[in-house]
This record gives sequence, C-alpha cells and structure tokens, in this order.
Amino acid sequence: MRACVPLIVAVLCGLAWADLYSAPTSCQGRCREAFDKHQPCHCNARCQEFGNCCEDFESLCGNHEGFSRSSDAVTKGELQSTSEKIYRADTNKARKEDIVLNSQSCISPSETRDKVDHCPQPLFTYVNEKLFSKPTYAAFINLLNNYQRATGHGEHFSSQQLAEQDTFLREIMKTAVMKELYSFLHHQNRYSSEQEFVDDLKNMWFGLYSRGNEEGDSSGFEHVFSGEVKKGKVTGFHNWIRFYLQEKEGLVDYYSYNYDGPWDSYPDVLAMQFNWDGYYKEVGAAFIGSSPEFEFALYSLCFITRPGKMCTLSLGGHPLAIQTYTWDKTTYGNGKKYIATAYVVCSTR
Repeated sequence: MRACVPLIVAVLCGLAWADLYSAPTSCQGRCREAFDKHQPCHCNARCQEFGNCCEDFESLCGNHEGFSRSSDAVTKGELQSTSEKIYRADTNKARKEDIVLNSQSCISPSETRDKVDHCPQPLFTYVNEKLFSKPTYAAFINLLNNYQRATGHGEHFSSQQLAEQDTFLREIMKTAVMKELYSFLHHQNRYSSEQEFVDDLKNMWFGLYSRGNEEGDSSGFEHVFSGEVKKGKVTGFHNWIRFYLQEKEGLVDYYSYNYDGPWDSYPDVLAMQFNWDGYYKEVGAAFIGSSPEFEFALYSLCFITRPGKMCTLSLGGHPLAIQTYTWDKTTYGNGKKYIATAYVVCSTR
C-alpha cells in the first residue's frame, strides 16, 4: 500500500460572532463588523482604504485579536494552553477500542477530484454505540435531521426542534469541556455570566443565515455537523457521528482518504472523499472519536478570540490551526454580527 502524501487539510465550519457593545460613532464592540451605509463611521477591514474609519479604529481594532479592549486580548500561548485543557477535559471522547476504522486506500491531493471509489468496504468497521446513549451524544443526534440539506430552501423549526437545541446546549454546559471554555472566556471579560455565554452560543450556532438567495437557509450547526448540498456538491458535513450514522443507513459511500492526523488516540483527524446519496465530497476532514462538546468548544473558542484570523491551538502536543471567516448575510445580531466559516488546518508533523 502506498504511503499517504502529507498535506494541509481544511475542515469547513460555520460559526457566528457576537459583539459586546454598540456605539455608532465608535469602534467599541464593532471591530470587523459588516459595512453598514447607515453608520456615520466604520470599523471593517477596508475602512482605512476608503478613509471612513471611526477615530478610535486603530486603538480598538488594531490587532487586538477579536476583543474590543486590548487588555482582554488572548495570546497565542493562552490559546494553546486553553485548547490543551479542553483536550484533556474531553472525558466523553471515544476510547481506542470504541471505534475500529478501515481507512483502506490513501490517495494523493491531485486525485481527490477524480470521484473514484477506491474503497470497497465502509470506513467504520465498528463503533461502540453505547457512546450515543451519553447525554451530549443523544442530544446531538436528535438535532441532525432537523434540516433540509439543499441550500436555497429556508429553514423553519418546530417548537420541538427549538427545544432540542436548548436541550443540547444545556447538556454540553454540564461537561468539563464547556466549563473550561466558559471559565477562560469569563476570565478574559468576554462574558459576564454563563447565561450570557449560552445565549450567545445559541445564536452563534443555530441562528440562521443565507448561503443563497433564500433568506435563512443555513446555520453553523447545519453546515458543520449535518451537512449541506449546494450547486450539486456536498458542503460542510464534518462530523464523524453523522458520517457513521449515514454510512450505516447506506446513504454514504466512503471512497478514499488523503490525510490521517498524527494523534495515536481519539480524537484524531481524517480527511476523506465520499459520496453522500448522489453528491460528491472532494475533501471532507473531520475529527474522529471526539465528543460533540469538544468540537463545539474548539470552534467557538477560535471564532470568539480570532474572528477572521488564523487561530493556533495545541492538542496533545500536536499543533492545529483554525482559520475563521466572516459572513454578512445573517439574522444573527440584526445583521451587525458575523457568521463565519472556519478552516481547521492540521499539522503534518
């Protein structure tokens, strides 16, 4: 079997960003907000180019890493330390014996567009489904089928589906992973209470935004965890639990992989090619064996502290980076806050 070619792997994830303050003539709480012609001055990335920045743009938005006060900025070392604490706190992750993978054929980056099925067997040979009875897993799985996968069709939630969102957030907030994240952000003056944090997470992940012409046809949760189809291609779909359940139902056909992470225990990272009920995914990287709260925590940490920037983390001594990007067409924060896409970049060391 040929060796797998090392490469940089990207995992798409949709998140959102909420500001702390609102001051129309100041950049306090407005750094990198979307352009709004009704504002008297601006704080977006191009305001200096157009000469319409607020007077305090440089002092408040000048490389303060996502926070409105430079004293609240988070250093690279703090991010790496916090991510290691989150990594160690994930007691709900799968043990090595809980998952048996059959990764089979590794292809080169130049072959990922070929749409060739190199693997006659499923990716997952065995998963200990007792994991799915854990409260956060069970609550997470209840959310997966609450969406239309085709973009361009507005999402509408029933009262039960909205309650399922609240149940999931309530369950993950009981875990050491999310308590670790909240403690860090509270210490950094990002949130004054746990309820404020939970409310922001709900908007961040479940607030709707538009990927096409239809208003409110997508959300961070839908894109990252459930998966979408846009213009005949799979987008998002970066969760091992979703993959396993869809593969078990015969809806996912695993084709190949082109990256396997350096971790020798779970969570690990695998970048793969697959067909999802008639639609191809060219490179879909995902954590394998992580708990739902672990992924939630890492993506949230990076978007809150590094909106629109590269976020360098450390997991079990191995570097990992998440790049976030902003999204303007959102109902989150009345259009003044960002929805982001985040790329997870895994070290090849």
